[in-house]
Amino acid sequence: MAGCVFAEDEAAVLLASARTPLELEQMVQQRVAGTPLEHIVGWAEFAGMRIAVDPGVFVPRRRTELLLRHALRVAPARPVVVELCCGSAALSLALASTLQEIELYATDIDSAAVRCASQNLAGLAGAACIQGDLYESLPPSLAGRVDLLLANAPYVPTELIWLMPREARQYEPRVALDGGSDGLDVQRRIAAGASRWLAPDGHLLVETSRSQAAESVAILERHGLRTQVVTSDELDATAVIGWLPTAPRTV
Repeated sequence: MAGCVFAEDEAAVLLASARTPLELEQMVQQRVAGTPLEHIVGWAEFAGMRIAVDPGVFVPRRRTELLLRHALRVAPARPVVVELCCGSAALSLALASTLQEIELYATDIDSAAVRCASQNLAGLAGAACIQGDLYESLPPSLAGRVDLLLANAPYVPTELIWLMPREARQYEPRVALDGGSDGLDVQRRIAAGASRWLAPDGHLLVETSRSQAAESVAILERHGLRTQVVTSDELDATAVIGWLPTAPRTV
């Protein structure tokens, strides 16, 4: 394998996915060349589920399960949920598999992501996938009704993109990685519009990094939200939860 050492779990996935020895060899060569495992086999594991991931679509990371955990903690009965920058909609699908009578909207600016998300959410009652830049394509009737506003927006600073693994830089869309000069440009736009869409007791949950958490908090608070930082050493994950001052603190 050209000196490339595969982790045992990756090797097991390839062996289980290949239908013939020739197909296995082709998959191995793709992986050696740097193609993400998930794009080779067509799926990624997230929260114990298999999520379809098409070539050119952002691969869901396990760290985003932190958003899932806290979204489930604060979700009311029959919630209205919006996932911005949804990618494959792994987070939306995991929520919908647990919550009952969910009204769900997943949106992304990238057409390939929306096609993939639509595939993953197909057949779910009350779910819609929409292409658009953040809030621009949401139905106006959602204003003031959103219980959970979720965003794993890009938060890598532009100048640090080159430090990311090659498989991310070469095979995932730049729009899903590049967060601008300090990595938080998209978060600023999300925070600026959140109060219009959140229900009185709604919550905004955004993924960030430990080093950026303080600025993420400041961004949300500048737009009138109260905040809490949550972390997980197990997942190596950090997120900020925001809510309107009139909402009860439920986290």
